[in-house]
Amino acid sequence: MAITINRSKVIVVGAGLVGTSTAFSLITQSVCDEVMLIDINRAKAHGEVMDLCHSIEYLNRNVLVTEGDYTDCKDADIVVITAGPPPKPGQSRLDTLGLSADIVSTIVEPVMKSGFNGIFLVVTNPVDSIAQYVYQLSGLPKQQVLGTGTAIDSARLKHFIGDILHVDPRSIQAYTMGEHGDSQMCPWSLVTVGGKNIMDIVRDNKEYSDIDFNEILYKVTRVGFDILSVKGTTCYGIASAAVGIIKAILYDENSILPVSTLLEGEYGEFDVYAGVPCILNRFGVKDVVEVNMTEVELNQFRASVHVVREAIENLKDRDKKALFL
Repeated sequence: MAITINRSKVIVVGAGLVGTSTAFSLITQSVCDEVMLIDINRAKAHGEVMDLCHSIEYLNRNVLVTEGDYTDCKDADIVVITAGPPPKPGQSRLDTLGLSADIVSTIVEPVMKSGFNGIFLVVTNPVDSIAQYVYQLSGLPKQQVLGTGTAIDSARLKHFIGDILHVDPRSIQAYTMGEHGDSQMCPWSLVTVGGKNIMDIVRDNKEYSDIDFNEILYKVTRVGFDILSVKGTTCYGIASAAVGIIKAILYDENSILPVSTLLEGEYGEFDVYAGVPCILNRFGVKDVVEVNMTEVELNQFRASVHVVREAIENLKDRDKKALFL
């Protein structure tokens, strides 16, 4: 008899630079059996798929790369939403909320109509608010709807710390938390380098005595816009973060990554999405990890969550008004 083969399938919605970078990273890392692109511009999606297919010859595995439509989502394991407008010069991510919500609403409805019961990974900014919007629109359990959250910010944080301390950023344990935006915070009391607390490193080494933690965090919050100003978008970093999350889910890793998920009492917050360390496995978000922050840090986190909550409330008010137009 023939063996039973379970094929993994990831659909990326949005064939812009973030979506195609995510697809390419999935292919080059041989993460899944099939990668499908969906875009409102079918010709663009077709061209990107052809280009991606032509890379297979020189990669490790013959990943199936296809273009499709929302009916194809029925048997997808993960649907990655990357479609959305980049912020214009002078705008914050939150300034794109209304337009992003409009775009995402046209995606979630047909995906769910297909019979999809997998996991939504939201990349579209402002990611915390949009992930919550997708959760509300889809009706899926909270575990099955998550955003990339502060995964890319945490990677940027570790990069800057590694540059200062001259160590591999992968040897650093550090997170930013809260909003993926200007209000995000870092619980510095928990940052370790090779197992040693960063506060002890600063205390024990005079050459690091002038490290400004606030400056590092400011660079983390602004570097995306610095990149945007010179190349028009950020794509490789966020695509790698998305693929890291996808791998944790598809491979049932139970690994901990800072993603955006619905808080239901954790850190004293309710009914709001925010970036927090989470255990990820084949069910999506298995659990939220509540780290022990100082009182000051916890207040900073709650202030950041409040920014997301306000954005969600503004979106609700907008939708309510639209019902009466």
